Amino acid sequence: MKVLVTGAGTGFGYEVALRLAAKGIEVIAGVEIVAQVHGLEQEAQRRGVKLRIEKLDVTDDGDRRKAATWDVDVLLNNAGISEGGATVDIPAENLRRQYEVNVIGPLMLTQLVVKKMVKKKAGKIVFMSSVAGLTTDPFAGAYASSKHAVEAIAEAMSQELKEFGIEVATVNPGPFLTGFNDRMFESWKSWQDDASERLFDYDKLAFPHEQYDPEPVFETTIGVITGEIDSYRNVEPKEIISQQREQLDAAWTRKSNDGLGKRAELVQKAYEIKPGTPV
Repeated sequence: MKVLVTGAGTGFGYEVALRLAAKGIEVIAGVEIVAQVHGLEQEAQRRGVKLRIEKLDVTDDGDRRKAATWDVDVLLNNAGISEGGATVDIPAENLRRQYEVNVIGPLMLTQLVVKKMVKKKAGKIVFMSSVAGLTTDPFAGAYASSKHAVEAIAEAMSQELKEFGIEVATVNPGPFLTGFNDRMFESWKSWQDDASERLFDYDKLAFPHEQYDPEPVFETTIGVITGEIDSYRNVEPKEIISQQREQLDAAWTRKSNDGLGKRAELVQKAYEIKPGTPV
């Protein structure tokens, strides 16, 4: 089995690539920038695992075409960024970048990889989605909308590729303490906009959830890749699954004028919580 992991320079992809390699699986770890190669090489050597590391920016057409020649059996579309900020404040440039990295780039890469898999009538595409692909929080609308798009793409693809013998699955992490969520609430610092026009002072806001240890995501993702787990959708941690379903169901009965004139509960929590608060 040959597995390509995108976004392996940091976060979930970094650890999943190393752990797959530790199992003796042939892994190609795609990193966004060349500067990430050395750190991953050093960690692979420290762990005593064999890992092929390649520069792979999913938004770069040349990189995608290069990756298409690697003839992989499993593609983990893990590369992604999180752009925080209210939907009415986020600049267009940042919104476009959010979709290019999380949606357009991965889909264009998948198109190329799948065509090779179809010839073999075997393969698996795994999307690192998010619970943000199922529900949405304040100040995460751009990120959540990109993951909702990923969910739609994965669902359509899973039906389209059945006849060709290609599996599709998603992994949906909740709030995990990797730094990813907290960095989302700092992305405003690079906005090229008029700060006086913003509705919110982002210096006072933080990610409005306590965060979990990421260990379950590593193990579940590896299980999905290796086939030990055959569920289509894989939410972690499992204790929030009921909460996700309740939130989805609530939209059917919520009124558009509920709570008008009052600050929403999660917006208030964003003002009160400290970054990096563990569960």
